[in-house]
Amino acid sequence: MAREPLSNTSKLGKRELGSLSERTFAHYEQRAEDFRTSTADHDVSQNIDALLRHIVATPPFTILDFGCGPGRDLKAFKSLGHRPVGLDGTARFAAMARQDSGCEVLHQDFLALDLPAGRFDGIFANASLFHVPSQELPRVLGELHASLKSGGVLFSSNPRGHNEEGWDGERYSVHHDLDSWRRYLTAAKFTELEHYYRPTGLPRDQQPWLASAWRR
Repeated sequence: MAREPLSNTSKLGKRELGSLSERTFAHYEQRAEDFRTSTADHDVSQNIDALLRHIVATPPFTILDFGCGPGRDLKAFKSLGHRPVGLDGTARFAAMARQDSGCEVLHQDFLALDLPAGRFDGIFANASLFHVPSQELPRVLGELHASLKSGGVLFSSNPRGHNEEGWDGERYSVHHDLDSWRRYLTAAKFTELEHYYRPTGLPRDQQPWLASAWRR
């Protein structure tokens, strides 16, 4: 099914940003059980490996699963012996993840984070940061940077595009290209470790996901 093109947006005010978050998280709230079922068997082991192999601390690692959804990847990190902490803006996802994984899960809006400084060895932002409006991304990345330990690693995977921004159905989305994503991460004082496109083994035009790893 073809995706409706995203529209470009102008500067968003505080009220608009609040409405944007509410509408996006409401979309997931209403479809929480279907989302859990439809994504339960998604294989993101390549992405998990990309985060873990760049962390230089002594395991077990304390990992923030940023946008943890129903908790699939929290369970994966826990099964590997690490100490994952979830974070999601959708209340039902946070409750599901807490119950299914037994992990600490924070219910926080991506645009109103309250994270401890220097707590995490790694941050796993798998299919989540693309919901952050570009005007807010420098601040959010700065907050994630501050929550990492020195030398900690941020992994992200986002749908790629040509920097389209706006409403994709009921979800606010930004589809960065590699150059744009690099500019934001570099400005936030991250150093690039690697990037790749997913799914692997396909022609580039059939790889809609841009994955990358960055060191604090």
